[in-house]
Amino acid sequence: MMIIRKQLDYALARLFKGKAFIVFGPRQTGKTTFVEQLLAKVNKKTLYLNGDDADVRENLAKPNAIQIAQLLGDYEVLFIDEAQRIADVGLLIKIIVDRFKQVQVIATGSSAFELSGKINEPLTGRKYEMMLLPFSYGELVNHTDFLTEERSLEQRLLYGSYPEVISDAINAEEHLKLLADSYLYKDLFALEEVKKPLLFEKIVKALALQIGSEVNFSELAQLVKADQKTVDKYISLLEKSFVVFTLSAFSGNVRNEIKKNKKIYFYDTGIVNAITRNFNALTNRNDVGALFENYMIAERMKYLHQNQIEANVFFWRTTQQQEIDYIEKTNNKLLAVEFKWNEKGKNKFPVTFTQAYPDAETLLISKAEKASFLND
Repeated sequence: MMIIRKQLDYALARLFKGKAFIVFGPRQTGKTTFVEQLLAKVNKKTLYLNGDDADVRENLAKPNAIQIAQLLGDYEVLFIDEAQRIADVGLLIKIIVDRFKQVQVIATGSSAFELSGKINEPLTGRKYEMMLLPFSYGELVNHTDFLTEERSLEQRLLYGSYPEVISDAINAEEHLKLLADSYLYKDLFALEEVKKPLLFEKIVKALALQIGSEVNFSELAQLVKADQKTVDKYISLLEKSFVVFTLSAFSGNVRNEIKKNKKIYFYDTGIVNAITRNFNALTNRNDVGALFENYMIAERMKYLHQNQIEANVFFWRTTQQQEIDYIEKTNNKLLAVEFKWNEKGKNKFPVTFTQAYPDAETLLISKAEKASFLND
């Protein structure tokens, strides 16, 4: 049985509104399957083109209205998979949106930096966008049930939630190693954005080994024996290809708050373990607290995306080493969250924080309490 994605209704509501619909996300997260689910609901005559096909790229290299009219015929939907591989895909979509208003364009792309560079300018005001990440806690609960997913927590922390990993759990390790070694950075290497692949891999591994810790970019540059500009650039590329995301330091009313450093997390904990080659059981690991923290914050990112909640996300720390794992700011509301794998640990928020931000909501979330934070 196919797992139904939570963003399906969001996408359906935005079709046939005179705009293109673009689905971004990491490779192997099921973007093609998502669009197929979408098209099954729409039930319109669809032309499917794949940007990986050389003849498609050749035929659409220099799009013009006459050529596009011949291509579209009486199709009602044009689905372009791997759209970033087509040279002038933004111009192509712009012509269709402007001149062939009866046709709905749906496009997928695995690399935001590449695809958005080609579509943002031509498609200003002409597109809806959506990001598709690996399966979320909420999607997996809906697919099975609450108890089954709760029992799968160790599996999720070790192997993550990529579709192939969920559908073929027995070979999860093999799928993840293939992802981490080949697919995940395919676009970066193909574009020659990464001039030094070995250095790039060193940086990725260094980040995977320090999830949950603050990342000092100059120290990281020294560790991997590179200049800081290259380190900055490669981390930015990792963000743009949806491998990692960053939390900046939250600061407001307190003089000794850390303001500059960042924390870097991976969108999927299975990828962390594939990069570090550590799939040991949680009882044999000393990083389980950091792994749980990464899992919870990544799942919260999915929750925000799926529910179209605009939020600024941070961590908080003072020079006296008082800290809070996760801060979320929406409109004028402030939410502060501590994640606790070991429930016997400290269970109070720093007084410095609660006095400086008395209106902030505070949550201590253990394994048993994660459901309400990650699902509607």
